Amino acid sequence: MLDLFGPSDEARIGEIARQAANSSAAGADSERRFRDLLQALPAAIYTTDAEGRITFFNQACIDFAGRTPKIGEMWCVTWKLYLPDGTPLPHDKCPMAIALKQNRPVRDAEAVAERPDGSRICFVPYPTPLRDEDGRLVGAVNMLVDITARKQAEERMMLLTAEVDHRSNNLLAVIQAMLRLTKADSAEAFQATFQGRLSALANVQRLFSASRWTGASLKTIVEEELRPYASGDRERVGIEGDDISLPATLAQSIAVAIHELATNAAKYGSLSTPSGRLNIRWEADPATSLVLRWSESGGPEVTEPTRKGFGVGAVDGVIRTLRGRITRQWRPEGLVCELSFPGVAA
Repeated sequence: MLDLFGPSDEARIGEIARQAANSSAAGADSERRFRDLLQALPAAIYTTDAEGRITFFNQACIDFAGRTPKIGEMWCVTWKLYLPDGTPLPHDKCPMAIALKQNRPVRDAEAVAERPDGSRICFVPYPTPLRDEDGRLVGAVNMLVDITARKQAEERMMLLTAEVDHRSNNLLAVIQAMLRLTKADSAEAFQATFQGRLSALANVQRLFSASRWTGASLKTIVEEELRPYASGDRERVGIEGDDISLPATLAQSIAVAIHELATNAAKYGSLSTPSGRLNIRWEADPATSLVLRWSESGGPEVTEPTRKGFGVGAVDGVIRTLRGRITRQWRPEGLVCELSFPGVAA
């Protein structure tokens, strides 16, 4: 663990130990200088006698432990101790106690200190025995290095890695389904159709990346899918609804559904003519379900199709996957489609 704090830390601790061992022989002035040196250091450092009774602690120990230790207390300046797995660690079995009882430095140990206010700190101790000129054990010095931020970063990285792995598998499954179900009369038509669906999924992944995988904005998903049809005419496409952060599976499904609805509208519905209009709005009810309504008007007269194409099948498929519901009304003035999902929490 010493490499985290620089290659000279072992030597630094040894030098402190040697100074402490010689301080009594050098007299009160040397001891005072030694204690001033320890007080000036930002790391929590304390010393004990050969029995483990605390003989000195610096201000950094108070800040670290969240309490003011007492001279004469045994083994450690902290209030409560735990092993990294949460098991309580008695003070008489802490690394400092082991260093004194076995008369050896203790390295590569980690522990968790609990303060009186309940907050906890992960730390690495560096207990080192102190010996006099004859090699007799006279006490020990310990330095406590706070590694809480590093441990939290490691936990976040592990969670992120697991989440990315899960979402990658989910995304590949979606792509495989799209590839299997995409139909076209030519290679060029297949490429164009499949590329559009991939772009919808890519937009969602970009949104998740920008938010550090905390969620994807429903409003941004809708706006980006409909942007090609709304440019130059703000009245052609209307979007209403408070922004909602969506989890990965729901965001991907809605992106595919919006893409397919927009593609169908551009080929056969309201977005296929300059006079056509589209309104999309959504709301979340108190039970956290999401209802999204797609309304077309002003385009060619619409009749219910006699054959279900992949676009319709794709929308139906993603809705069923999320235990959602879909209703369609093939009105002469345009399609009205309502999608409802049981949950929206990211």
